[in-house]
Amino acid sequence: MSRSTASPSSATSPAPTPAPAALAAVVGDRLGSFERVTDMGTWNRFAAVNDEFVGIHMEDEAGRAAGYEGAIGMGNLQWAYVHNLLRAWIGEEGRIRSVSFELRGANVKGQRVLARGEVVERTERDGEVVLSVNVWTSSGTGDQLGRGTAVVSLPSSPARLG
Repeated sequence: MSRSTASPSSATSPAPTPAPAALAAVVGDRLGSFERVTDMGTWNRFAAVNDEFVGIHMEDEAGRAAGYEGAIGMGNLQWAYVHNLLRAWIGEEGRIRSVSFELRGANVKGQRVLARGEVVERTERDGEVVLSVNVWTSSGTGDQLGRGTAVVSLPSSPARLG
């Protein structure tokens, strides 16, 4: 939270935070998508942050030795893309309660990766909206790369947001 240094007489109230789309979500709603085109630079930056300099992710020869066309992206990077999708959808006040995700295909260099989701259950309890979501990643050509489930929650009252 940022603090204003303005005097109380000159301070203005911040604009109310609009409720995220998740607050009004119903079963069957799609979350939109989080998209990235990955390459060696993307993987190198991710590896640097996570100390994940593994041959199969850095060297085409290692990827080919494992049966791929070259180096492949990290599964944890797809996991991160799913988290980015969820966070953007539920906003800062929402909580990602759980994510379960399994890889189904390799992310290869130059591939467009899309993270998406669909609401499969909505409940309200204890002042929160709780949403169960099927999540997945796919290539730009539609091949499934991973799939899983997530549970997110956010305050049920827009006044409690922000």
